[in-house]
Amino acid sequence: MTTDPSSPPPSGALPDRAPRCLLVHFGVDAAVAFLALIMLGLILGIPWGWVAIVALVVGAVACRYTRRAEIRALAARRPAP
Repeated sequence: MTTDPSSPPPSGALPDRAPRCLLVHFGVDAAVAFLALIMLGLILGIPWGWVAIVALVVGAVACRYTRRAEIRALAARRPAP
C-alpha cells in the first residue's frame, strides 16, 4: 500500500460518488412504506388510497434521514488522508 494520494484506489474499493438527490430518497422511502403499509391495510380493511397517502407522508419525512445516512456512509468509506 502506498501513501501517494494520486495513486488509484485498491482493486476492491468502491469509487467515490455524490449522494443521490432527495427526490430519489423520497421515491424509494415512499415505495417501501407503501409496501409495508399495504399489507397491514389489506388485513385491517383500509382503502388503498389512504394507504398511499400515508405512505407519501412517511416517505416525505423519512427521505431527509435516509439521505443524511447515505452521506455519512459515503464519507465513512472515503480513504483517510
